[in-house]
Amino acid sequence: MKAVRFHAHGGPEVLRYEDAPDPIAGPGDALIRVRACALNHLDLWQRRGMERVRIPFPHISGADVAGEVISTPNGEFAAGTRVMLQPGLSCGRCRACLDGRDNECPKYEVLGYFSDGGYAEIVRVPLQNVIAIPDSIGFIEAAAFPLAFLTAWHMLLTRAHLIAGEDVLVLGAGSGVGQAAIQIARQHGARVIATGGADDKLARARQLGAAEVINHTTEDVAAMARQYTNGRGVDIVVEHVGTATWASSLKSLARSGRLVTCGATTGHDAGIDLRVLFVRQLSLLGSYMGRKAELLSASQFFFAGHVGPIVDRTFPLAEAGAAHRRLENREQFGKIVLVP
Repeated sequence: MKAVRFHAHGGPEVLRYEDAPDPIAGPGDALIRVRACALNHLDLWQRRGMERVRIPFPHISGADVAGEVISTPNGEFAAGTRVMLQPGLSCGRCRACLDGRDNECPKYEVLGYFSDGGYAEIVRVPLQNVIAIPDSIGFIEAAAFPLAFLTAWHMLLTRAHLIAGEDVLVLGAGSGVGQAAIQIARQHGARVIATGGADDKLARARQLGAAEVINHTTEDVAAMARQYTNGRGVDIVVEHVGTATWASSLKSLARSGRLVTCGATTGHDAGIDLRVLFVRQLSLLGSYMGRKAELLSASQFFFAGHVGPIVDRTFPLAEAGAAHRRLENREQFGKIVLVP
């Protein structure tokens, strides 16, 4: 098969479009013909190299995949069935998995992290990760959906316990998680304030359902968040940027507000005055991926047309390097998708 692999860490130039061995299905595995694979920031970090993390080389990235079934262990899905993949891999046997908390499995990882992912014509995954999609859903949209919407769903509903009528500040409306969080929060009755760095991104955030928008390059995010809430502050901040936004995110919170974070794209150093934490009764919540059951719940909204991923641009698989550059330069609004 053809695949995009890298044999050493570095810039986009290390990505090679080349021949690679076809994956071989083991017991319980499904083989999927990849029709689309969306990018995530994890792909960039893997390629550059991460502190204390060693991935196998040569490596195939890609967690967000949609395609057609080639084979399943006992024919559970007919060949040609249109599917998308749950991006989280778990053992399926530990207490957390059996309790439905698969993202807390001690062996949990993301497809394409240590395993080979979807930057290829064929991918191997456990059968439990295969989700059939309706004919009305395109492969590109299906690939752009799972990781961002699963992450945002887990952040807002499971970790932050969003209540209808609350004010939610979503950072980075142009990101995958940002555009998903805007839609999920609106669908569950929240009033959304979204940030972005350009007028066109702010306009698109309004189209997705943001009631108010803040240009984070020219405006004070915390001050504007308080202005839009009559000085009270927001109930929830969806934080995935890290060091660059941490202080303003905390300042944006109302009393008893919740900051839920799933990423650190600008750095992982963050601080807080503990007196502020306990006097204002704030909650700091970490969130990592999500559960398959949550993805299935979110998918019902997707399949019904109530929410859906924004696709920024598609690239042929052979042009993965150009796709990486667009994501690194933060030029996108929504998801970038590779098409074999």
